[in-house]
Amino acid sequence: MSQAEQIVIQLKTSHKYMKSTISIFDEDDAGFAPQPELYTVAGHVAHAADSVEWFVEGAFGKGWNLDFEGLIAAARAVETLEEATAWLDRAFEKAIQTFEAASEEDLAGTIPDERIMKGAPRSAIVGPIVDHTAHHRGALTVYARLVGKVAPMPYS
Repeated sequence: MSQAEQIVIQLKTSHKYMKSTISIFDEDDAGFAPQPELYTVAGHVAHAADSVEWFVEGAFGKGWNLDFEGLIAAARAVETLEEATAWLDRAFEKAIQTFEAASEEDLAGTIPDERIMKGAPRSAIVGPIVDHTAHHRGALTVYARLVGKVAPMPYS
């Protein structure tokens, strides 16, 4: 199995786990946040989606967008679970398509914008995508408990 095929499996699995975690929520939960300064349920999902796009764009596109305030504002602006989930699906699909289209040379090539992950190969973004998505799955699992729900076991 090629490196690209292995990466695609990792990305599909990460997406599947996130979708499983958020399946417990409905639109009535979308605006819930335990504190005003924290992401809402929809904001968490949107931020996770945005981060997938951020990594792909950083490694394969125009480079790293360091306007973190703007990125946070964009995620916070998402108010519905439907919109956030659609963004998540698009982000993972684009990431999967990017890696499916990449040659082994592309994957081994150094990320051109050295401001983040200096010297790392493009393929190195997969670990942080998976890790960051897992971080938000964990937060959303806590949010589920706070609204009286139990997120399903994502690994089944």
